[in-house]
Amino acid sequence: MKYKFDHKSLSFEKEVVSLKKRLKKLIGHLLTGISFAVLTILIYNNMFTSPKEKRLKRELNATEIEMEKINRRVNLLSNVLRGMEQKDDDLYRVLLEAEPIEDRNPSLVKLSLSEDYSDMQSFSKELNDLSRRLDILTVRSQIQLQSYQELWKLSQNKEEIFSCIPAISPVKNPKVVSGFGMRYHPIYKILRRHTGVDLIGRRGTPIYATADGVVSRENAGSGYGVAIIINHGYGYKTLYAHLSKKAVRPGQKVKRGELIGYMGSSGLSVSPHLHYEVIKNGVKVNPIHYFFADVTPEEYNKILEDASKVNQALS
Repeated sequence: MKYKFDHKSLSFEKEVVSLKKRLKKLIGHLLTGISFAVLTILIYNNMFTSPKEKRLKRELNATEIEMEKINRRVNLLSNVLRGMEQKDDDLYRVLLEAEPIEDRNPSLVKLSLSEDYSDMQSFSKELNDLSRRLDILTVRSQIQLQSYQELWKLSQNKEEIFSCIPAISPVKNPKVVSGFGMRYHPIYKILRRHTGVDLIGRRGTPIYATADGVVSRENAGSGYGVAIIINHGYGYKTLYAHLSKKAVRPGQKVKRGELIGYMGSSGLSVSPHLHYEVIKNGVKVNPIHYFFADVTPEEYNKILEDASKVNQALS
C-alpha cells in the first residue's frame, strides 16, 4: 500500500491505484524484460559461440577437407581413364581393326541413373556436381570395360583377322600408273573419281589374292570387264578388274598369295593392266595403304609417290 502527501490538507493519504495503471505498469515491465532478453541473446550470439556451433563448424571443416580429397581423386581417376580411352582408340583398336567407339562421354540425359537430381536441391552445388561427375565416370568405366572385353575376343582371332586383311600387292613388282582419287578417264576424257589403283604389266601377268577369303558371286558392274571380287570377312572385300582370264570360280576359298587370274584389258580399258580396289565396310579406300607386307619402306614410298600423281587412268 502506498501513501501520498496531500498539500491541501497537509497530511498523508492512501493512494488508490487503478487496474488500468497496474496493467500499464505490468506491460512496461514485461516489455523492458523482453527487450533486455533479446538484446542479451543478440550480444551472446554475435560475440560467443555455443558448444554445438563449435562442433558443427568442426564437422563442416572436416567435410570440406574430405570433399577436396574426393575431388582430387576423381580428377586423377578421370585422367587415368582418359589415357586408357586414348590408347584404346589410337592403338588397340587400330591394330585389331576394330570400329572406334563413337560416344565415350555420355550426357546424364542418356543415362539410366538411380539418382534423381531434382531431389538434390537441398545439397550444395559442389556435392551435386561431384555426384554427376562420379556417375559419368562410372558409365565411362563400364564402356571401357566392355571395350576391353570386345578387344580380348578379337585378339583371340588375331591371326585369322590379319590373314583376312589385304596386305600385299596383287602383282609382283607393282608399277602404279594411276592412283586413288580424281583422275582423267581414258575414254570419257573427263576428271572423275578413280576408286582404285591401276597396276601396269604384260598381258597374262599373274594376279594374286591379297588376303584369305571366298570368291564372291557379285557382279562388279559395267566397265570392269572380266573381274573377280573376293570377300575376306571382317568388312573387307577386294576387286580385280580388266582380267584376261580367271583362275578361280565363285564360292572358292583362296589364300593370300594364291593365283586367281591373269592381267588383261577387258572392259573399258586402253591397255593391259590391273584395276585393283579395296573395300572396307562398303566404302572404297586407297589400296596403296594396304601394300605393307611385301614391300620395303623405300619401295612403298616410291609406290605412294607414283600413285599420288593426277594423271590419266587406264580404265
